[in-house]
Amino acid sequence: MTSRSDRTRLALIVWGVLVSQVFLYPGLEDTVAALGGGDEILAGTWFLVAEFGAFVGCAVVWGLASDALGRRTPLVVLGAIGGAASYVAVALVPQVGLGFGAVLLLRVVGGAFTIGAFSLSITMLMDLSGGHGRNMGAAGTAIGLGAALGSVVGGQFATIDPLAPLYGGAVILVGAAVLAATIPDRSPGDGRPVGTLAERVRTRPTLLVPFAFGYIDRLTAGFFALTGVAYFRDTFGLDAAQAGLTLALFFVPFAVLQYPAGSLSDRIGRFLPVVIGSLCYGVMIIAVGLAPTAALAAGLMVVVGVCGAFVSPTTMALVTDIVPASERGAAMGGFNVFGSLGMLSGFLVGGIIADLYGYLPAFLAAGGLEISIAVLASRAVRRIGPQRYDSTLGVVER
Repeated sequence: MTSRSDRTRLALIVWGVLVSQVFLYPGLEDTVAALGGGDEILAGTWFLVAEFGAFVGCAVVWGLASDALGRRTPLVVLGAIGGAASYVAVALVPQVGLGFGAVLLLRVVGGAFTIGAFSLSITMLMDLSGGHGRNMGAAGTAIGLGAALGSVVGGQFATIDPLAPLYGGAVILVGAAVLAATIPDRSPGDGRPVGTLAERVRTRPTLLVPFAFGYIDRLTAGFFALTGVAYFRDTFGLDAAQAGLTLALFFVPFAVLQYPAGSLSDRIGRFLPVVIGSLCYGVMIIAVGLAPTAALAAGLMVVVGVCGAFVSPTTMALVTDIVPASERGAAMGGFNVFGSLGMLSGFLVGGIIADLYGYLPAFLAAGGLEISIAVLASRAVRRIGPQRYDSTLGVVER
């Protein structure tokens, strides 16, 4: 199979994992209530935190294992199947008479599996030729389109049955597992001990730059997934389906522009997309919170998506720029640890600030953090790039 074919199939797997995850967001309040968690925003917060806590604990483990084994495909299949099983188990909890604590435990188990499928499918994209920005742009497009479709269809599912998003997510993950089984491994892993791989990644402090951006970027995603949805529903009176469509106004341009933005960064370097993109992204997040009408807020969500599209793939490409091929699994696992911590922070920061002080302070906090990381890390990003990338030879000029 060609790299282009593999890139498409791997992007579909990343897309599937995100679809299954975002199915739950628009109707989260209804789903959590049906599972016995009540209808308060903090119950939804813990429902999401349980899964992302497992992401944090397990992302690097999957990456180290794939680098040490020199295999990624069977681990992606295992992660997707395990995630699908957990979704079905969560949906069955009310029928067997267990409480919300069992739901949270199953969410932890499911997160431990799902992060393997997600992180390693992106790592497999890193293993392909054709340009780091282009490959990470494919991953970013898949993430954005998955989130866009998941937010729209998940909202529709939730209006039919609050547990339908769980069953839909399970079906998508099974499909991702079947597709993953058809993709050959291109891992360059040479069977080094896990401890050696972990030590080599720890000796690359430059990785903290994309890790920090990944943390803040995912924080804003977690913020919109929970607090953003609640904001649109409470402030403008939208139902779950309408809130899902509003989220899609962000995710569609975010998805469509990531592949060209990643390819552009291979030519002009990472600095402008990462730093200037982050500054604009933060400003637009605050603007959404200041919007006086639903129509204006929805229009600003499109602009937020455009800005985010330049940041996401370029940040992931920085990881690939820094580490050699044999350490990509561990490095991307580390990136996803910081990203998952960011999602957790987004749920908690957004939910707690909105609960205590209101929605505008929550938007100011999320947007302000994005602006801050762009300012504080701009010099470090410039030291990593700019660079010119040749699709055959790799990085040929720095």
